[in-house]
Amino acid sequence: MSTAIQSRLNEFRQQRRVQAGSLIITVFGDAILPRGGRIWLGSLIRLLEPLELNERLIRTSVFRLVKEEWLRTETIGRRADYVLTPSGRRRFEEASRHIYASDAPLWDRRWRLILVVGDLDPKVREQVRRALFWQGFGALGADCFVHPSAELSSVLDTLITEGLSSAIGALMPLFAADARSAQSASDADLVRRSWDLGHLAEAYSAFVATYQPILDELRRDHLAGVSEQDAFLLRILLIHDYRRLLLRDPELPEVLLPANWPGQQARLLCKELYKRLESLSSRHLDQLLCLADGRVPEEDVTLAERFPQNDPLSA
Repeated sequence: MSTAIQSRLNEFRQQRRVQAGSLIITVFGDAILPRGGRIWLGSLIRLLEPLELNERLIRTSVFRLVKEEWLRTETIGRRADYVLTPSGRRRFEEASRHIYASDAPLWDRRWRLILVVGDLDPKVREQVRRALFWQGFGALGADCFVHPSAELSSVLDTLITEGLSSAIGALMPLFAADARSAQSASDADLVRRSWDLGHLAEAYSAFVATYQPILDELRRDHLAGVSEQDAFLLRILLIHDYRRLLLRDPELPEVLLPANWPGQQARLLCKELYKRLESLSSRHLDQLLCLADGRVPEEDVTLAERFPQNDPLSA
């Protein structure tokens, strides 16, 4: 039995408040999407019960995700499958490109800007600000949001799926002037004014401190004594914690980051630990993940591939 894994699982179980909906989103994106994007509710409950999430909490959280149009239901007899909506699938696929990448995206040295050029109700303005913050945007004042590499059309699509279509007409997406010369002082100043990298660095360092002992133990013992269930549960918590960090991370190019940035260490750690858990945790899914009609969905290998194989693991 892995003491480091048990310690992390017990730490999660002892939390007084758990955002079950957010955790379920992680389960759908990491485990269910590659297997068709649907699951019987009873199967989802069995997968999460070992984390001491009770059935009522899971049901309530799933119903809320339906209301928010992440999921929809398909009734089959007296049971129902919960299925990713098209917009939910798009959001997962976009997030996956960031979560399972081994390196931050290359920078074309052009800043992406979203300007507020029309009148917005204060409540809607705050909703837009928060939605852009969770997509990694920094703020330059109240009316200008900035990002180094976001795909602006996808950003606007995400705002629409989050119920902010009424605000789109008041927003102007654009590229800043191309600057292919060496990094300028204005770039560094823009980063300093737009993002609190200090808090983000602390969060990445805490992630490394949590999961490095587990990886060290697995390097020594090679999964000895680790059950399929524990491998799956740890895999979900790993991706869940890492996904929440990436939601806040603008993924700045290396040239604009402070020296010894812990984000890359966290990325490499997440990749290696995930790959070590992947096979064992997948066998657990083979046993418990099923549909309302009793079928076990086949895994789509093109979606199941996580992290590029040709990028070597950290030693």
